Amino acid sequence: MKFIFPQNYHFKNKLFGIIDYSTLFFNIFLACFIFCFINLFFKNINLKIFIFIIFYFPILIFSLIGFNHENILYIFIYLIKYLKSNKIFLYSKKLSK
Repeated sequence: MKFIFPQNYHFKNKLFGIIDYSTLFFNIFLACFIFCFINLFFKNINLKIFIFIIFYFPILIFSLIGFNHENILYIFIYLIKYLKSNKIFLYSKKLSK
């Protein structure tokens, strides 16, 4: 059986068909960073787990669900570009009397 793919079809490699590899590496790096940072400041294991969940799981869920399956790294790049060149996109029209 032959499958015909169009020329403009973009194939993305994903782990288990769910998450891009670049997003996976970003999540692993972020989890390690948060884990090491928490271990420096806190001794209580319950507090460590609570703070890890508070800081890491929203980003993990956001990277899994995302905006229309957009890569989370691209979203952060778009946000940084917007913050660097913040222009006013909503204009108010002044009426002259």
